[in-house]
Amino acid sequence: MTDQTHPRPGPGRALLSQDRVAGLTLIAISGFALWASSDLATGTLRFIGPGMMPKLLAALVGVTGVILLVLSFLKPGDAMPAIPLRGPVCVLAGILAFALTVQTVGFAVAAPLLALLAGLADKDMRWGELLGFAAFMTVGCILVFKVGLNLPIPVLIIPGIIQY
Repeated sequence: MTDQTHPRPGPGRALLSQDRVAGLTLIAISGFALWASSDLATGTLRFIGPGMMPKLLAALVGVTGVILLVLSFLKPGDAMPAIPLRGPVCVLAGILAFALTVQTVGFAVAAPLLALLAGLADKDMRWGELLGFAAFMTVGCILVFKVGLNLPIPVLIIPGIIQY
């Protein structure tokens, strides 16, 4: 005989199920959006203000989050899987490296650095493909942003020697 008074933890008995995490995330996003749009005038249905749509969408997202959260307690769901940190850390490192280097050494160095660091997020990355992608994207972005759109982005800066 099995003891039914203490159900065993399993996929349906997870403390943090996917639905519960999704509901809490939507509620948090809704709260942030409502806070961020709090200084915008809502207006009325007759004279709609600039805050009507953001507040309405934030409220709907929050209601959806509450529904997901309530349903997560009523029916068993899948346990929240472990979140791998390699991808977000590598992409964030690439973005930060780009932001810190684009004005000091130029786009021709910062863009490939971004592509290489972000490319490390994939554990099956191949160096030849990543280097080719970085070179292609750098040349393409220089052509679009510097040549085509004529944006004031420094392409290459070597202190005391060159600044283009």
